Amino acid sequence: MTRGSPAPDGLYGDAVRVLASWRAPDAGQERVRRDFLRHLEEHPADGMWRACAAGHITASTAVLDASRSRVLLTLHAKVKAWLQLGGHCEPGDATLAAAALREATEESGIAGLRLLPEPVKLDRHAVRCHPAGTWHLDVQYVAIAPEGARHAMSDESDDLGWFPVDDIPEPTDDAVRDLVARAVSLSR
Repeated sequence: MTRGSPAPDGLYGDAVRVLASWRAPDAGQERVRRDFLRHLEEHPADGMWRACAAGHITASTAVLDASRSRVLLTLHAKVKAWLQLGGHCEPGDATLAAAALREATEESGIAGLRLLPEPVKLDRHAVRCHPAGTWHLDVQYVAIAPEGARHAMSDESDDLGWFPVDDIPEPTDDAVRDLVARAVSLSR
């Protein structure tokens, strides 16, 4: 999007607005933020969708319990690692936040999740959505579950469970540990 051009509409427009206004917490996240915006500028027609082989924007959520002492993680059926909830944007999603909340609700079975309004982190990771591989450009949010929330596993998971925020299960990765730490610090 060039200076002076009208702001785009729909989910693409929301993604551009969210990423353009998000205040990165450090220089590394600022580089990722600019990379995501460049991706959207280079792929205005398909940069939000799984069909974009160069990579696509996704939305995920670290779901914390009401006390903020536990995080809900999925043992992802394809990846075989413990991850936050989330995935691909869909045409019916009006905003990135709505996509993140929809994915978290679908994958957790928990109604009434309260999504914090701003992303907490951005993460670029390789995936196999295309035969030659591609990238998820993941915009990561935090949601707080209602008191006493009970989860229900979706078919995208091999397992789903609550874990202490300072004792994330293996196998996982540093990106998940960092997301959970940021989620806890920003949700208080």
